[in-house]
Amino acid sequence: MRRFGQVIGIRKECLDEYRRIHVKLWPEIEAAIRAAGIRNYSIFHFDTRQDGLLFASFEYHGPDDEFDARMARLAAAPRMREWWNITEPMQIPLPGRKQGQWWLDLEEVFHLG
Repeated sequence: MRRFGQVIGIRKECLDEYRRIHVKLWPEIEAAIRAAGIRNYSIFHFDTRQDGLLFASFEYHGPDDEFDARMARLAAAPRMREWWNITEPMQIPLPGRKQGQWWLDLEEVFHLG
């Protein structure tokens, strides 16, 4: 099992809609996330003076050598592009992220299990 932490900006005027659409994910999106081996997925909000920040935390349960392929299948899942077409305009990618990434991956420096 691998744990992930990610961060991205959220436009202040979009926060209520972002919250609303995450109350009940589309079934296809939820199923694709689970099929990718993602568990214990949470998104938290932090309010700043201008726009906000979203912090995502999740666990990947699956073989390490399948991670990239599973994430590629997740990205290609039915309706995923449609979902991202809704959520991406609400978000503000942050500097420092790796090439091809939307959310900025964080380094885990401590975990107490």
